[in-house]
Amino acid sequence: MSTSESSDVVIKSPDGRSSSRWWQQEDWWSIFLALILISAAYILFSQGGSLKWLATGPTKWTTLGEAGADLLRRLPALGGLYLVWAVLLTISSAIIGHDSRKFLGGFTVLFIVSVFIFQLGAWASASRYNLEPPLLALVLGLVVSNIWQIPDWLARSLRVEYYIKIGIVLLGATLPLTLIQWAGPVAIGQAAIVSLVTFFAIFITGRLLGLENRFAAVLGVGGAVCGVSAAIAVAGAVRAKREQASVAISLVIIWAIVSLLALPFISRALGLSTGVAGAWIGTSEFADAAGIAAAQTYSDFAAHSGGAIAGNPDAAVQAFTLMKVIGRDIWIGIWAFALAIVATTWWRGEDGTVSARAGSGEIWRRFPKFVIGFVVASVFVTWLSSHYSLAEYRTTVTPAFIAPITALRTWAFIFCFLSIGLSTRFASLTSTGLRPFWAFTVGVVINVLLGYFLSVHVFADFWNQLGNS
Repeated sequence: MSTSESSDVVIKSPDGRSSSRWWQQEDWWSIFLALILISAAYILFSQGGSLKWLATGPTKWTTLGEAGADLLRRLPALGGLYLVWAVLLTISSAIIGHDSRKFLGGFTVLFIVSVFIFQLGAWASASRYNLEPPLLALVLGLVVSNIWQIPDWLARSLRVEYYIKIGIVLLGATLPLTLIQWAGPVAIGQAAIVSLVTFFAIFITGRLLGLENRFAAVLGVGGAVCGVSAAIAVAGAVRAKREQASVAISLVIIWAIVSLLALPFISRALGLSTGVAGAWIGTSEFADAAGIAAAQTYSDFAAHSGGAIAGNPDAAVQAFTLMKVIGRDIWIGIWAFALAIVATTWWRGEDGTVSARAGSGEIWRRFPKFVIGFVVASVFVTWLSSHYSLAEYRTTVTPAFIAPITALRTWAFIFCFLSIGLSTRFASLTSTGLRPFWAFTVGVVINVLLGYFLSVHVFADFWNQLGNS
């Protein structure tokens, strides 16, 4: 499998020709499969149950004994989950035009390896440093593919684009638009400023350094929104090359760890209140897991400061949640949809043509349909969440409905990035040199400085009030 292949949404039939039949296109099948899973989760939720018994994920562990016991406990659920994924993916692959028998054999190995990767990602130390399962899958895949030759029967299951599209539609079901109302105008306004300024800073810098539009866009959204999930979603939406998404995610993780280690201590040295510090961390951090850890660290500082740090200790995490988990993360869908349109109508494709020169029918053919699936899923969960308050959403909807979908999304992303690693050589990741690093680092500097200015000076009264409540 070529590592230079882009994530093209125009699926080709076995004879190599582009299929014009919608029922043989991965985009539509990714929507169907994701909506089937979301519908199943909703039906169970509406009846007072939950899909979490099947959409299983590991619990945090610190010793191998704990990990092994957790894995054994979940074996029945893992078996059921394997059957669901195998049936849905194999049948749809056969309809699309792939050899179902060869796919099933390779996917079985892919699933088993993914089980151990997901379990490893639940290690307490891995979680602390935001070493998420998709990243671990990528690293393992790269190591294997650069040491051994991947057999053809396994390569048939490395359906990178298919897995990522399914994961993106599932991602939409975890981001209700109701979050905008719950966060409030200040958090949404500050998030919008940061998202726009940081994206264009990284994108323009990347273009000036010679990066292509799609690569610069993936880097820009990875820095402007929510790191790993944003980079994955936009890479699929603009048809970026798989190694470009990998580079973007690596940079997100590196700077997320740096921010985790630095921001709480800098905030304490500056004497920031808990609400202001939490907002600054939420504006500057690149990943939810690392950001929550940084905000919690500052909460611990405040709790043991004897009053030296102003504000309710819990306000640091609350402000971070409003700013990052709600305010910035909601921009995933906005950027994915907007950039999909831009990439389809303005940016040159691999054949050197620009879609805007074609008619509306050609533009529709090239548009990534799974982005529409993302919007449909988000609208559905928005309707569902409108029946609940924020507190009820967190205590009722999230554990029983959202959490299982999040676990399924993580499985799809693990399949995707393990496939990327297994079909990529290290040379392709280093071919761009340091240009992506410098472009992303410009965004890091702007994120931190702009976030400080907005949190400490422009919206300080709001965040301080949150800390005093």
